[in-house]
Amino acid sequence: MIIPTYNWQFRPQVEDEDFTKIAKKAGLGPEVARLLYSRGVKKQEALSRFLTPTLDDLHDPYLLHDMDKAVERIRRAIEDGEFILIYGDYDADGMTSASIVKESLEQLGAEVAVYLPNRFTDGYGPNASVYKYFIEQQGISLIVTVDNGVAGHEAIDLAQSMGVDVIVTDHHSMPEVLPDAYAIVHPEHPDADYPFKHLAGCGVAFKLACALLEEVQVELLDLVAIGTIADMVSLTDENRIMVQYGLEVLRNTQRMGLQEMFNIAGIARNDVTEETVGFQLAPRLNALGRLDDPNPAIDLLTGFDDEEARDIALMIHEKNEERKEIVQAIYQEAKAMVDPAKTVQILAKEGWNPGVLGIVAGRLLEELGQTVIVLNLEDGRAKGSARSIEALDIFEALAPHRNLFIAFGGHAGAAGMTLEADKLDTLSEVLESYVLDKGLDATTKNNLSLDEELDLEALTIDVVKNFERLAPFGMDNQKPVFYIRDFQIENARAMGASNAHLKLKISRGTSNFEVVAFGKGSLAAEFSQAKGLELAVTLSVNQWNGQTTLQLMMVDARVDGVQLFNIRGKSVPLPEGIPVLDFTKDLPDLTTSPAVVVKNIPEDLNLLKQIIQEQDFSAIYFKNDIDKAYYLTGYGTREQFAKLYKTIYQFPEFDIRYKLKDLSTYLKIEQILLVKMIQIFEELEFVTISDGVMKVNKDASKREISESQIFQDLKQTVKVQEMMALATVQEIYDFLMEK
Repeated sequence: MIIPTYNWQFRPQVEDEDFTKIAKKAGLGPEVARLLYSRGVKKQEALSRFLTPTLDDLHDPYLLHDMDKAVERIRRAIEDGEFILIYGDYDADGMTSASIVKESLEQLGAEVAVYLPNRFTDGYGPNASVYKYFIEQQGISLIVTVDNGVAGHEAIDLAQSMGVDVIVTDHHSMPEVLPDAYAIVHPEHPDADYPFKHLAGCGVAFKLACALLEEVQVELLDLVAIGTIADMVSLTDENRIMVQYGLEVLRNTQRMGLQEMFNIAGIARNDVTEETVGFQLAPRLNALGRLDDPNPAIDLLTGFDDEEARDIALMIHEKNEERKEIVQAIYQEAKAMVDPAKTVQILAKEGWNPGVLGIVAGRLLEELGQTVIVLNLEDGRAKGSARSIEALDIFEALAPHRNLFIAFGGHAGAAGMTLEADKLDTLSEVLESYVLDKGLDATTKNNLSLDEELDLEALTIDVVKNFERLAPFGMDNQKPVFYIRDFQIENARAMGASNAHLKLKISRGTSNFEVVAFGKGSLAAEFSQAKGLELAVTLSVNQWNGQTTLQLMMVDARVDGVQLFNIRGKSVPLPEGIPVLDFTKDLPDLTTSPAVVVKNIPEDLNLLKQIIQEQDFSAIYFKNDIDKAYYLTGYGTREQFAKLYKTIYQFPEFDIRYKLKDLSTYLKIEQILLVKMIQIFEELEFVTISDGVMKVNKDASKREISESQIFQDLKQTVKVQEMMALATVQEIYDFLMEK
């Protein structure tokens, strides 16, 4: 069945005539003007900054806390020939942050080493043993951390005690107690008032690079764009500026590693957008850190050896494919463990890769509409990730119970945790109690904001390009989502690997469009038959074989009214996960099911009617198998009855146990009908049957066949079967709902 993933909320349509006129002068249509106005862009100056951002609008890096101290210390280290360690993180933001600082320091002549921690052996944040190794074995005398958190007190204290200064550059939430580092460069530091609080780790690294080199480092903006988009921070203010310029640098990048990644992924550089980065480049880089040693990414992003770049890019591609397989396997296993009675799902098993559990939790959250925690069990400990619905603040729920955890951190929508495996039941109780105490509806779906209803007949490529002027899209500047309805579904088919995805062809009037829905391939039959279908979509331009077409990308779907699906036909499989009404077996409990499959038709149709009328189903699948298909044989014609009587009249007795088949063949009457006709003759006393032997009662009174109750029942059965087999599903449903 078609179930909406989100709770749809329509944005109020706010229109300002003066701003619409300003927007028109800038070449924007009224629908784009309305959208911008609703997002807070309301004046000429704000519109100009939004549409044509410049590098001059970037904030002074020295406004960041301790930037002057950090620059002074790094320059002194370079002058004194110190060996500097850049300590990063294992995700795309950490990789790009480390690469930015590496290239900047090397440009100044620094001797630099880069280390990205292995999430499986080093964990997240500063690691004391790694620090100790580099200080003692490599002669490091200055450590610069990037995107590595504002914690690690033990490691930083160790380094400082060994005479090695640590400069922390970061953007994550700041703890109440800060480490005793030489400098802490952070946009949210309470002792500085930096104008923009939402830099990614790579954004802070870029600011450090600009301060060190005393000018904006445009050639590094491709790395900034990758890290910023990957980390899903706010794409407003200077993040918007850096990403917009960074995407242009990325389209023309000279980095061999990125060129090889484009080639392997089949990415046309001219077509690179924030979506290319978010859905293709970033997942590949993240896959390396999720599954293995992330450090080859530094050589990929900063190296000059084309063969090495190709080898690393290919390895990363293979890791990404491996990541997909691992995610799918864990997802299937975790899904089978879901407990419908729980308001929060806690799913734990040995052998799950901790690096991908956040992805699995996110997928299950979308599918179930519930908060999900997915954990790997190893050595008596459970380690994993949580993803939460908007109605349940997972951080608020668990923060007061830190004693449960060996490690815990996160925010309202996501968290990471490690705890003893024997405390999982307690964790479940804590969350169930939180839901109960707060009076929360833990099944409430996350909200989806729809910007505007779309007029399909007025939709053109020019309209789409008008909206694309608002790109790059991301956090706080979401790609517009549109509502469409009242269209015809011309075709629906599964596509892609394993038929995982869906392509719809829809029309309204003379306008025709394709709609692509990722992950909906299994619902092709449902979408092809859906009545009252409503879609939430984004707009895109598809270029293929020199052709430019407008394409709609499905965000969500819902159906107005009950969904009725025709799955009659031997080759059509039963849908998975939906209770089946099989009247030859015990019937399932349907009290909580939103959907049902009618597999076969009971002899007493009132039983089916009662079930359909008493349950408020959102979807009904009609398989309608018929054991004895009287609608194919009819209920017997006058000629057939006459021929049967004439034939059996010739015999003093007739053994129907052994001669029925022969009689059926001779009369050319199907056996199931022939049996009924004989039963009708017996009811009307035309014949008697004893021990399988039939005798004609030659003294029987003349009676009409219509006087037989069996005949009348058969006639009604044929009528009902005809409808259940041949009528439309709407006609079947209307009949079943008749009181």
